[in-house]
Amino acid sequence: MLKEFREFALRGNVMDMSIGIVLGAAFGAIVQSFVKDLLMPLLGLLTSGVDLSNSFAVLREGSPAGPYATLAAAQAAGAITLNYGLFANLIVSFVLVAFAIFLVVRVINRLRRERDAAPAQPTTKTCAYCCSVIPLQATRCPACTSVLSEAA
Repeated sequence: MLKEFREFALRGNVMDMSIGIVLGAAFGAIVQSFVKDLLMPLLGLLTSGVDLSNSFAVLREGSPAGPYATLAAAQAAGAITLNYGLFANLIVSFVLVAFAIFLVVRVINRLRRERDAAPAQPTTKTCAYCCSVIPLQATRCPACTSVLSEAA
């Protein structure tokens, strides 16, 4: 059983998937930092200093009762909050990750199309007399034994 597990774990597809998951997690962390540390402050600046990550609605007061200046203060007081600002951050993160993946897939598809679009050189030709398919270098048709001209 241990041998079978080792064979399964070292199979090419499993290793590729593992590498993809690790790289995806690291890429997700980079995008999350980009949204949290760079993009949201800029959006806050454009919206007159509103910090979306600290935007919330109190559903039930905690102890001591609000108002609460920050989400952390509301959560420390035990208030039940609707954290729409954090949700907005996650939506922006998702859109950025999806867009980045789209760009990567687009480049890969373009490279595949370029590779597949390269026309293959013909290796056969058609006999002008009997319409048989013959090798390109043939000077005589094996089917009808006609002498072929170079233009055929």
